[in-house]
Amino acid sequence: MRGSSLLPSVVFMLHLDPALYFDHSATTPPRPEVIEAMQVAMRESWGNPSSLHGWGERATMAMERARQQVADLLNCEPESLLFTSGGTESNNLALFGVAQGHRTPQHLIVSSIEHSSVENAARQLQAQGWQVTRLPVNHFGVVDPEQLKSALQSNTVLVSILHGQNEVGSLQPIAELGRLCREAGVLFHSDCVQTVGRIPLDLSELPIDMLSLSGHKLYGPQGVGALYLRPGVELRPLLRGGGQERRLRSGTQGIPGIVGLGVAAALAAEELAAETERLRSLQRQLGQALQGVPGLIPTGPQDQQQRLPHHLSYCIDRIPGNVLVTAMSRQGIGISAGSACSSGQLIPSRILLAMGYSEAEALGAIRLSLGKATTAAAVEYVARCLRGLLLSGSGSGSLGELRTQPVLVGSFRASGPEA
Repeated sequence: MRGSSLLPSVVFMLHLDPALYFDHSATTPPRPEVIEAMQVAMRESWGNPSSLHGWGERATMAMERARQQVADLLNCEPESLLFTSGGTESNNLALFGVAQGHRTPQHLIVSSIEHSSVENAARQLQAQGWQVTRLPVNHFGVVDPEQLKSALQSNTVLVSILHGQNEVGSLQPIAELGRLCREAGVLFHSDCVQTVGRIPLDLSELPIDMLSLSGHKLYGPQGVGALYLRPGVELRPLLRGGGQERRLRSGTQGIPGIVGLGVAAALAAEELAAETERLRSLQRQLGQALQGVPGLIPTGPQDQQQRLPHHLSYCIDRIPGNVLVTAMSRQGIGISAGSACSSGQLIPSRILLAMGYSEAEALGAIRLSLGKATTAAAVEYVARCLRGLLLSGSGSGSLGELRTQPVLVGSFRASGPEA
């Protein structure tokens, strides 16, 4: 088979302005300090941290420095952190690691708007005989703690509820949810991939037993993350091997990625308060600029304190979200059609359906997420472009033409919507 036949034709874009990248919930660009630290690690700390000689010790020192940096961001003990490949692995390790510790199927509670790495794991456990309860959410995508309290059973062993919802930006009351689990003697896991490094999280106070995070959501590298385990929580490993990471996550640690995650965490801790306030200000500006556009329906909480500080989301009742993503991309602007993990499939967002939206509305989900390079001028420009597209009607050059055109994805042209 000729490999070249499988490759899309490449279209090199002249310039991608970082200020016009409005998809930071999908991934964030690694910061220059992160890249530099990773390059140093590749040159100087390339040894195997399991080795006892000097090269191994140097790698171990770099790794443990990064572990301490992540621990400082979360205010927890560094020994409580396991390095993983990212949020998906951390979520899977939390759910399956607990489940495999039980000889017979028990009861698991998740929300109806979890990331696919939790939802699909719950489905697999359900297929293995586990009882799974999916808590409903209100029209803003928020779980009612009373619903959790009512769902707890004598055989409930784990509750997994994400903190920040990636598609609609809603923040869950994890302190209250965790307290209910703690009182019932049930383990509480939270997917905090969208919130670590974006809003304060203090694990010395929050009643969380397990927490997942991912480096590329806080300006670190892709392919590295961590799972926090409260001391005393027991898991069964998913990977069998050399027993690295407290015998819970085998495999030689990727030192450059871990170092990059550590630097990203240290920078996030230093800048968290000021950057969160700056993003909330830009969030307000963008929301106000898009008010009153016919057919553009805000989703998620409208109270800034109840949603991610960098995040706005909408649905459009007459245009598929991927069509609008394409139109904006052709103007050099990056947004997302709902979740970047599922936007390659032209199906209604299961998150919006769970929140009570119609299928037509759920097909038109879009998300704009801000970041460090975002400026007030960029917000104004993006709002003007988006308003123009949505008000352009059906004439030449309008959104209607795009339904039959190839879709521009990043820097290459493909035959389907954004991956």
